[in-house]
Amino acid sequence: MEYHPRSSCVTLYQTFDEFCITQETQHAPIDEEPWHPFRSHGDFEFSEIVLDVVLNKSQINSLLELILRISQGKAQITLKNETDLSRAWDNAAAELTLFSKHEVPVTYKKNEEEYEVHARPIWDWALDLLDNPLLAPHFVWDACRDRWWDIQSSLPPNLENAVPFCFILYADKTRLLSHGTVKGYPVVVRCANLPVDIRNGEGFGSGCVVGWLPIVPEDAAEEGKLGYTTLKHVVWHESFFKFLEHTAQHSKTGYSHKGYNGILRWLFPVILILLADYEEQCMMSLIRGCGGKCPCPVCLVPLAELHDLSKTYPIRTVEEGQEALRVYNGVSKAQGELILKALGLRPVANVFWLVLRSSPHDALSLDRLHLLHTGLWKHLLEELKKILASLGRDAQEAFEKFYRIANFLQWRNLNHFESIINISFTDGNKYQDLSKVTLNILTHRASPVGHQLLLCIISSYLQLDSWIGLDVHTEGTLAAIEAELLVFDAELKAYITCAEESEIEKLKLDWDFPKTHLWKHVVRDIRLKGVVRNYSTRPNEKLHGPLKDTYDRRTNGKDITKQILHIDHHKFALKLLKERVDALDEHHQVQALCNNESNEDVDVPGAFNGHVKLGSPVPYLTILDVENHGQTDRAFQSFHRKFSEFVNTALPTYGHQLTSWLTFTGNFMIHEHCYLRVNYELAVDWRQNVDHLRCNPQFHGLATTTAFIQLIFMFKCPSNFALVQPYTARIAPCRMDHIFKLTRVKAVLRSSSIFVLLKSFIRGAVLVPDSEHQDEYFVVDHIDGDMFLQMKALAQ
Repeated sequence: MEYHPRSSCVTLYQTFDEFCITQETQHAPIDEEPWHPFRSHGDFEFSEIVLDVVLNKSQINSLLELILRISQGKAQITLKNETDLSRAWDNAAAELTLFSKHEVPVTYKKNEEEYEVHARPIWDWALDLLDNPLLAPHFVWDACRDRWWDIQSSLPPNLENAVPFCFILYADKTRLLSHGTVKGYPVVVRCANLPVDIRNGEGFGSGCVVGWLPIVPEDAAEEGKLGYTTLKHVVWHESFFKFLEHTAQHSKTGYSHKGYNGILRWLFPVILILLADYEEQCMMSLIRGCGGKCPCPVCLVPLAELHDLSKTYPIRTVEEGQEALRVYNGVSKAQGELILKALGLRPVANVFWLVLRSSPHDALSLDRLHLLHTGLWKHLLEELKKILASLGRDAQEAFEKFYRIANFLQWRNLNHFESIINISFTDGNKYQDLSKVTLNILTHRASPVGHQLLLCIISSYLQLDSWIGLDVHTEGTLAAIEAELLVFDAELKAYITCAEESEIEKLKLDWDFPKTHLWKHVVRDIRLKGVVRNYSTRPNEKLHGPLKDTYDRRTNGKDITKQILHIDHHKFALKLLKERVDALDEHHQVQALCNNESNEDVDVPGAFNGHVKLGSPVPYLTILDVENHGQTDRAFQSFHRKFSEFVNTALPTYGHQLTSWLTFTGNFMIHEHCYLRVNYELAVDWRQNVDHLRCNPQFHGLATTTAFIQLIFMFKCPSNFALVQPYTARIAPCRMDHIFKLTRVKAVLRSSSIFVLLKSFIRGAVLVPDSEHQDEYFVVDHIDGDMFLQMKALAQ
């Protein structure tokens, strides 16, 4: 064995037998507490488990809280191992309808193939909900003036208390691993008779996976052929029948059910809403998609007219599809094919025809996620990138610099982006947030086509997205949507003309694709099925995550559908038990309040029902200490004098009567806070909402005088005050940018800061610089529905 020359070790020669003998080594000293810096061996073992299973913050806190309650004797765990836990899961799951496996035979080229579908009939799922006494009081049976009203009017008049039981169905293929090829095809159901907060929530009455559709394998030799495409549609609809079998029967006869209050009702199931992206909508409605003559699943608009929102075409009906298929199957395939082609339909019987009063063309609904945020907006963003590329690197850098996090303000629940041009993702929520920050950066002089795109089309798009996304609609808001659709139509046509004349390469000239057209039907959808959150795919897309996690962490890669659904059924059963446990805990809390002999209010941690509340306190300061900030920030100049004048002259206008002039010494102590919580009433639906504001130049508040101000300094002494910089400087010629439809504001000099009482705040707002006017800012009204309506009211 030869050592490095610098080691000062001589070369060692050994026989093979000597080499194989392990030399004695000196044992390291034993550490009696090797788990340091953890305080105990148990803490260390717990940390290992947490890291191994990748628990998040909430899960870690919940588990530690349970361990603490066990150590205090307030909780007990009798499970000894995984077998005990699995047995308990199975016992809980047995209370609810289980999944069943079915083989669906389909013939293709004279060969019969069987396709495996796992299903829990949606009517059996509905009975599980109806039998739940905690959900029973929340069911809504009385129709409003919408499609539900029309359905209820069509029910047998001889049956007393005949009402619709309305289903919302969603289906979508998804890749179970981002880097893999294995796909899943879950079907999700929700009950439209439950309030939207329940059905779109995460409890027992929320969305539930009721099965797994088969996926016809890709075949290079068959792919693209009409027969093979038809096979895929046949398999889908034959398989989906397993979910609807009982529903179809009861839609004809009704189902007698006595509610928790003893009232007997005849329930008639209907498919009220179908949720899907465009590809799945084509599958559900059996249209031929973009390759057909009429690619809209709702109306008979020709392919070449998809871009024209000013024209209206007949709505599809079940009867015309059934008649075309009757001719195809019973009279002449050639004649029937001509009729089907003219309608853009496939020669397949639609499974939804079996459920009375459930036209798929009426049930299919506009989905903002796929139609707008990952659809139309994505196309507009690609056009913007092409235009910026044509202007050169300097324009691209200026655009990126303008939208860096330092310039577009941090805002709660809003994603922020270091880059826009070179960003790539599939998350629709990020696309939605990206649309909100893409404001005017291209002038008409720099790029006429870019100016037309940003200032006109994207502006109209944002107006429509904001109007459509409101949680309450009136005749006025619906009229605004219809009017703005015509504006968008005109601006899009102007952009196409501009793009045709432009020298920029590869600009999109053909806008005849379904996502340009589909929001033509949004007002009809709102009138028939209510606001768009009733038929959003976002809550359903969210269910993909747990299914993917189950596949990745809990399956062995074999017979994955059975394993995934088995675990998902356990989760469904635990939701039911969780509802019962929460109800019991709430009952005990109410009893404790009633038994409180002192009859004093019980303080609930974290609860706050007032208007404003300060947080994040810092050490006390004297007024002179604060005024010394004026050496670096002119807003604090004359802080002492301004504050004294405000207290003595302005406070009486807020209802605080003063008997004499108040004086404050330089050593008067004030308590600074950096965080402000503001509770306010939404202009959309009049419910309470919360804003979280901070004393930072990147956060702005809206005052009761409808003037915008920037928070500089918040403090108590003992009332709650704020030093602010008003954004009320005069703007010429107009505060309203009528092309971009945003309000423009300008700050007064920093040294003209003023004091206000915190209770005068309404809510927070986002301001971003206007690239064409120095020191002026746009108020971003499309940040949420409330701000959108507030600014519309202010403009009027």
